[in-house]
Amino acid sequence: MVGESDFQRIYRSVNKYYFAKLGPDAADSRVGDQVLVADPVYLRRRINPVTATVKALLDGPTDWLDPVVSTSFPAGTALGRNTGKLSLDDSNALKVRLSDQAAQISPGRCARMAAQTLFTVQDLWEGSDEVSGVRLERQSGSELCALTSDAARAYAPDHVIGRPQHQYFVDAQHRMVRLSDDEDKPRPVPGPFGADGAGLGTVAVSRDERDAAAVSEDGRSLYVTELSSGAERGRVRVHSQGGSPEHGLTAPSWDGLGGLWVADRDPQRPRLLRLRGGTGQADEVELPKLDGGRITALRMSADGTRIAMLVKQDGHTTLRLGRIERRGTADRPKLSVRALHAIAPKLQDVDTASWAGDSRLVVAGRESDGVQQLQYVETDGSPADLPEVPGPNGVETVAASEDQTRPLIAETRENGIVRLLPNTDWKTVDEDGSGPVYPG
Repeated sequence: MVGESDFQRIYRSVNKYYFAKLGPDAADSRVGDQVLVADPVYLRRRINPVTATVKALLDGPTDWLDPVVSTSFPAGTALGRNTGKLSLDDSNALKVRLSDQAAQISPGRCARMAAQTLFTVQDLWEGSDEVSGVRLERQSGSELCALTSDAARAYAPDHVIGRPQHQYFVDAQHRMVRLSDDEDKPRPVPGPFGADGAGLGTVAVSRDERDAAAVSEDGRSLYVTELSSGAERGRVRVHSQGGSPEHGLTAPSWDGLGGLWVADRDPQRPRLLRLRGGTGQADEVELPKLDGGRITALRMSADGTRIAMLVKQDGHTTLRLGRIERRGTADRPKLSVRALHAIAPKLQDVDTASWAGDSRLVVAGRESDGVQQLQYVETDGSPADLPEVPGPNGVETVAASEDQTRPLIAETRENGIVRLLPNTDWKTVDEDGSGPVYPG
């Protein structure tokens, strides 16, 4: 047995990276099949951390994530014989000698292996040191391939995360508005969602900020349109028979592949849907049994392999994470949520959650008989190794970006929309706004 404080002192969380299995969705993915997924594990801090991290990568993904990702390393690949302590050379490059299982792989596959290695080890160095590249070698020492950090950008996880330029929310006139970091006042978005009389309840924006989805104020109708002047709202994409906002559609969420996800909370027909390309066919997603619980909110990971859901059951709302398994064909895909588990176990009630990194979420909730707190959690349920964030009072919705340089934004009961810019306190940006979101 190890105490929590000792564990956090001895071990650190490391993200291994593997490629998403997109199955029938591969052809429609906006970023092809080069979608890297973070798989967090804990490794000892001071015992050859680079060597241990590369070994963990070669061991393959964790059991929970394994069904939805793959590795480009051939089965059985290990570090080469007599490999010493791995470290960066004088040019900040990492050389990794591999066993004979990898000796005959193709250049394209080798580049994917090098990308997995580079993104897995890059966070082990703090400060100014960065990994300039990775060279993979055969057991003999000859080069298999080399990948520079610049060339690795083709595989970067932020290709699906995007680089958000704005935060978005719904104003008092039920229009969609947006705000950049250097702006103090929000502006209506271009297109029908920013017009007077838009009648919006909740919104979501695609990762490239070209398209938007919105649920009507009554919770019954989902619309999708372009964020451009002259665009039309178009027809209803999904309709709920729930009869009220509480029993209607949740706020939608975009993955980085182009899929739009929304849950219908109709008590008579609860369901989870994915719209191909945001405007295509709505495919129903198979859900595990919730034992009387119901989905109240959802957020998709950018890589499309994981879904975070708030599930209300027996008077309490918990945060649960499931993996998205894709089977079937392109014409008839079969999507399902599997292996659902709680990832904020200390919180008896979770009010809101948002993705805040490749394998991290920010959560507002409360422990039993406690006050609301704002905290970061990893996807394995452990607390993130980050400084505590002082939360504003009465958070109802929180939004973060996977780009961790961007500010938090939240909806509060007392002050409306508030935002936390770097090195500042929370400041109100709209006293009457609701439902803040980043693209995603």
